[in-house]
Amino acid sequence: MEINNILVLAPHTDDGELGLGGTISKYIEDGKQVYYAAFSTADQSVPEGFPKDILSIEVKNATHKLGIPPENLYIYHYEVRKLNYVRQAILEDLVKLRSERHYELVFMPSSHDIHQDHTTVAQEAVRAFKKTTLLGYELIWNNLTFDTDCFIQLDERHVEAKCQALHEYKSQGFRDYTSPEFVRSLARTRGVQAGCQFAEAFEVIRLFL
Repeated sequence: MEINNILVLAPHTDDGELGLGGTISKYIEDGKQVYYAAFSTADQSVPEGFPKDILSIEVKNATHKLGIPPENLYIYHYEVRKLNYVRQAILEDLVKLRSERHYELVFMPSSHDIHQDHTTVAQEAVRAFKKTTLLGYELIWNNLTFDTDCFIQLDERHVEAKCQALHEYKSQGFRDYTSPEFVRSLARTRGVQAGCQFAEAFEVIRLFL
C-alpha cells in the first residue's frame, strides 16, 4: 500500500520527536505529508523561569526543524496528566482529524506505555482509526515492556535531524532522554537489531497491506 499521509499523535509536545523524530525526517525527505497532533502543552509543568506557553513555541520550532509545515501542526491545550478525564473530547478531536483526510499510517504511543495521558491517547486512537495501520512508538522510560515488531531504517542525517529538533526544547533540556547521546545510542541499538546502522522500532498495533 502506498503511504502518502501520515499522522503522528503526541500526548504532550515532544513525544512525537522523542518517539519517531528520525522517522518523521525520513518520511518528509521522501516527499510524504506528515501531520502532527499534540494534545497537551503541559502549561502546569513548565519549569520555573520559562513562560507558560513555552512548549507551544518549542513544538513549533522542533517540528519545523523536522520539516513539518506549520499548517500540518495541530496543538490542543488539554491539562497535563488529566487527559483521561476528557477522553471523549479527545476521541472527537481524533475523529475530526480522520474526517479531514485519509491517513494511511498513524503513529501513537505504545500500548505498553504506562503514562496515563499516553494510555488515553493510545486507546482513543485505536477507536478512532479502526481501518488504518497503527504503529506504537517507544518511550522507554514509560514502557515496562515493548514489542519491537517493526523497524524503520535511518541514516545519520535522520538521527541528526531528531537531535536538532529535540534541541529546540530548551525547557526540557534537564531530561536525560533528550540528550544527543541517548538518542544516538537508542537509534544505534535498534539499528543493531535491524541489521543496519540506525533505526527506530515500533509496535505493530494494526496493519493493513
